[in-house]
Amino acid sequence: MEKTMKLYCDTGRLVELRDFLQGILSDTTMSEVEQHQVILAVEEVAANLIIHSHDCNPKEFIEINVSRDKKLLKIEIIDSGEKFNILEYQEPDITEVIKSKRKGGLGIILVKRIMDKIEFESFQNKNICRLYKILKSK
Repeated sequence: MEKTMKLYCDTGRLVELRDFLQGILSDTTMSEVEQHQVILAVEEVAANLIIHSHDCNPKEFIEINVSRDKKLLKIEIIDSGEKFNILEYQEPDITEVIKSKRKGGLGIILVKRIMDKIEFESFQNKNICRLYKILKSK
């Protein structure tokens, strides 16, 4: 099973992403909590790209490709904005974030905790972030 969506770079359109993913994940062995976690992880990556790589320009878009078999869910987030390699991201010290009352900066930590595997690839002017989740058998 493979499904694709084009998500225009406006944070107001993230609800479309949630609906798209919910439609796919509701037909898996994942619990409702796991489904929400995966949606949160994908939404976090997409929101970061929309805000930081595309400056919320609604004329630009990112592409979301989801493929699934009985054992594995693979989500590719493809864009042509500024490169952000999630694997090179240095996690902030959470106690420092709390002390400084800084908002933001924790989403990528969540993505790394929720997903089972993350890959990043960049070539020509395309960036691909692949998020994997192992599906439990029924």
